[in-house]
Amino acid sequence: MSERVWPVGTMVVLLKGVTPGDGGHPRPRGACGVVIKSPEEATGSYRVRFPDGGEFGVDAADLEVLKKYQQGELGDTELVASRHDLYAHVHYRCVVGSRAYGLEHANSDTDLRGFYVAPADLQWSIYGVPEQLERPDADEVYWEIGKFIKLALKANPNVLECLYTPLVEHKTEIGERVLEAREVFLSKMIYQTYSRYVMSQFKAMGRKLKAGESPNSKHSMHLIRLMISGLTILRDGFVPVLAGEHAERLLAVKSGETPWEEVDAWRLELHAEFDREFEASTLPERPDYAAANEILVRARYDAAGLKWS
Repeated sequence: MSERVWPVGTMVVLLKGVTPGDGGHPRPRGACGVVIKSPEEATGSYRVRFPDGGEFGVDAADLEVLKKYQQGELGDTELVASRHDLYAHVHYRCVVGSRAYGLEHANSDTDLRGFYVAPADLQWSIYGVPEQLERPDADEVYWEIGKFIKLALKANPNVLECLYTPLVEHKTEIGERVLEAREVFLSKMIYQTYSRYVMSQFKAMGRKLKAGESPNSKHSMHLIRLMISGLTILRDGFVPVLAGEHAERLLAVKSGETPWEEVDAWRLELHAEFDREFEASTLPERPDYAAANEILVRARYDAAGLKWS
């Protein structure tokens, strides 16, 4: 059942035969109509008009949007996930988050990330495969390798840290190839991705502060850590995961010991330094798309049992 209310004008299909209470003739499962009055709640009843002009109320549970009904199982990646153990195709698993940063405490979660390679028969099917597998209760997320590589090419911090964390739990030959080529994903795009995100998040926290809300100290710490990481990438060409010499100061931010004014001042200092490192960086303007594509295509060959030439 939909979690939102469909607006007037939505084309819908009956999921079961309905006999109207006003004496109108029954409508069979699969009959189409248009919503002419929507309920206030998604679980309510819709007034539906049918092609012959007849209209009556139908419970939301007995309706589906026509477009979704016609889609059927096409592209239903959830169906694929329910029928196949895609976790068996994980080729790379690592630990990220506070334990990888060296900022953990006794009760810190263990955040597992990585990628899986979908079997060729599923990748080529009409259903497709999920771009992401997730076990929320276990803080465990795996991207399908195509999605993983595209995110890395866009300088996604979470994915780049997967490639440089020292805590690797599992890797296959495919995983090893990706790690060996991890530098192809680094470029000056780090500057736009990291600085834009940090700036937008600090502005949002500033607005909340003016509205009387306390800033999220844990989130502030991670934003500062992200800026420090970005600076190192631009300057030295690798992604630092361990907080190292910055750990004590970052933990002070996380605990709330550091006043907001000092946190924001630190962030502004880092932005200024970030600008200077961007100008001086020897990283390429863009990542190496051709090399990244070869990694992906070769992994697809492996999944299909084909020989890479």
